[in-house]
Amino acid sequence: MERLTSPARLMIVSDLDHTMVDHHDPENLALLRFNSLWEHAYRHDSLLVFSTGRSPTLYKELRKEKPLLTPDVTIMSVGTEITYGNSMVPDLGWVDDLNHKWDLGVVKEETGKFSELTLQAETEQRPHKVSFYVDKSKAEEVIKELSQRLEKRGLDVKIIYSGGMDLDILPQGAGKGQALAYLLKKLKSEGKLPVNTLACGDSGNDAELFSIPDVYGVMVSNAQEELLKWHAENAKDNPKVIHAKERCAGGIIQAIGEFKLGPNLSPRDVSDFLECKVENPNPGHDVVKFFLFYERWRRGEVENSEAYAASLKASCQPGGVFVHPSGAEKSLVDTIGELRKHHGDKQGKKFRVWVDQVLATETAPGTWMVKLDKWEQSGDERIGCTTTVKFTAKEGEGLVWEHVEQTWSEESKLKDDSSWII
Repeated sequence: MERLTSPARLMIVSDLDHTMVDHHDPENLALLRFNSLWEHAYRHDSLLVFSTGRSPTLYKELRKEKPLLTPDVTIMSVGTEITYGNSMVPDLGWVDDLNHKWDLGVVKEETGKFSELTLQAETEQRPHKVSFYVDKSKAEEVIKELSQRLEKRGLDVKIIYSGGMDLDILPQGAGKGQALAYLLKKLKSEGKLPVNTLACGDSGNDAELFSIPDVYGVMVSNAQEELLKWHAENAKDNPKVIHAKERCAGGIIQAIGEFKLGPNLSPRDVSDFLECKVENPNPGHDVVKFFLFYERWRRGEVENSEAYAASLKASCQPGGVFVHPSGAEKSLVDTIGELRKHHGDKQGKKFRVWVDQVLATETAPGTWMVKLDKWEQSGDERIGCTTTVKFTAKEGEGLVWEHVEQTWSEESKLKDDSSWII
């Protein structure tokens, strides 16, 4: 969060499974639509927060399976763990808060007396979260009796039932809602309270997010019965909480538009980039647009025309250099020219390209350095590289690509790097 020196224009706080991530969308199209919108219009001045019931282990597994962006803040284990940035640095102040009237040993002892409870995987048991499966028909009775027993033992806990099967026991001060309230309070104390905050969810453990004052909320169209019931009983007259018509990330994009929180046209929803003109040159937009065009070119979804080739070459400095991840230097114009022979070579295949953490810095008037992570997925193989682009602004031409340098990401081990174009 330190990269922002002023309040975020928008902070999106989103659940992952069945909200940001649609497990019924094998091509991840809604998620990729959101990704390109965020990197194009919001990354530079806004905050992205993932709030998930997943433990750190399962969260990292999801990141390997799906094209998720890198959030500024990650709230995991149903609001019991808050971490920051790429390195996922834990918030120790939050840990101290959760220790109040909490004893993990006592919780394990009392829950062990209930045959109806089935312990979840070891990875899901955390310092401030104990997780079980329980049959829907027995959940209400178990929760009532367990709450009474833990209270008699001097504990102040919260029991959350979601997904029709998951039962989580947390400190009373924990949960997705309290974690968000803590984060907002922290940002306010630093003079960085976001201008607008949008909470997004689909299940019972997301209900707390919509209870935080002055926060907009969207229940995606595929929201579960338990959340819809909570909304009907607690927030049906709240105009700041809507039930979207679109699934998952599509519903988040819809909410951005309905609440007028900022741009909501994803670059992936623009069919012809030659017709897409931006009033103020934006290096982040140029990067997102180029790599999306690159995906469409190789999938054969755009025409192999001279107009496109000429437009791409015109956006490159004649003496521009491209440094391949292997370290080899090539002419940038020639590299772009080589794209012609790769037109449609991924047609009919599972091939997607996305960019992450697009951050631009103006190093001199009219000169920009843009850093980003660029990813390609071809079938089940995912490869990525850290990319640095130098742009210069030229009157009448907009932004011109002057220098591109790429290095393999730590996660990528490409045996034959000759297949990597740019």
